Amino acid sequence: MQIYSSWLGIKEKHNKLVIGLGNFDGVHLGHQKLIGSLVDKAWSIGGTPAVFTFVPHPMVVLNPDKAPPMLLPLDVKRKMFAQLGIEVLIWIPFTRDFSRMSPQDFIIAVLHKHLAVHTVFVGYNYTFGHMGRGTPELLKEYGQSLGFAVEVIDPVTVDGQPVSSTLIRSLLSDGEIAKARKYLGYCPLLEGEVVCGEKRGNTLGFPTANLEIDSNLLVPANGVYSVKARVDNNVFMGVANIGVKPTFHGHASGRTVEVHLLDFSGNLYGKKMTVYFLRRLREERKFASVRELVEQIQRDINEVRGDAAGQA
Repeated sequence: MQIYSSWLGIKEKHNKLVIGLGNFDGVHLGHQKLIGSLVDKAWSIGGTPAVFTFVPHPMVVLNPDKAPPMLLPLDVKRKMFAQLGIEVLIWIPFTRDFSRMSPQDFIIAVLHKHLAVHTVFVGYNYTFGHMGRGTPELLKEYGQSLGFAVEVIDPVTVDGQPVSSTLIRSLLSDGEIAKARKYLGYCPLLEGEVVCGEKRGNTLGFPTANLEIDSNLLVPANGVYSVKARVDNNVFMGVANIGVKPTFHGHASGRTVEVHLLDFSGNLYGKKMTVYFLRRLREERKFASVRELVEQIQRDINEVRGDAAGQA
């Protein structure tokens, strides 16, 4: 997959661009339907399947206090685009200057003049341009006069509920891993570097990897989770704890993400770990004693081993 940070010169390199427009936060089932449709279209005409999106999320620039936390690290998002068949990723740095471009100028100058798009795919509720005044209907109107097609993808529903990034964020914030997975189409995940923590897990007999997570990412609700973790292309079952470790700190401590890998020994410091959340085992709570905590951790591990046996 070719990645560009500007639209200049792309049309000379790639034939018949079929482009999906959007933020694609989470690359959930609705996004997957849109991307699958545009890839099929591109292949049917001998064209190039492409995605046009922004980094960071526009709200980070325009209204940072209200910017939503992201569902995927950028690197994971990029890999998912490639796996879905995207051959060109146009990843435009979003700025205040760009935000002032009118919808009409974006269509005429960017899509038509510089990209020479063959077909544009958008979601039913897609908006673009200054103040979000551009709509799918406006795209269709200009497409007819400029000579490119526009395909609008209807909402994907699961259990009668339209799939959306907002809904998925809400579910993860409530610890509803299984429900979020149904709308994402894959296990919710976090990715981070293993850093030095308090090393209390070692003293308890359950060493944990403390993850440094990008502050822009959504971290699921506090609690204990059954997970799979990938390190150096090896996958382990594990128990993840998200929270403030109230048995030792009370509730004034900052949140941490820690993972105990089953049947692992070795040094993880400085390594990247991807954690896939399978289900929430329980809420985080304060225990009356360290012994009581250790006994509960062992029960958590036994549950995760049961999950592993069920997947074997």
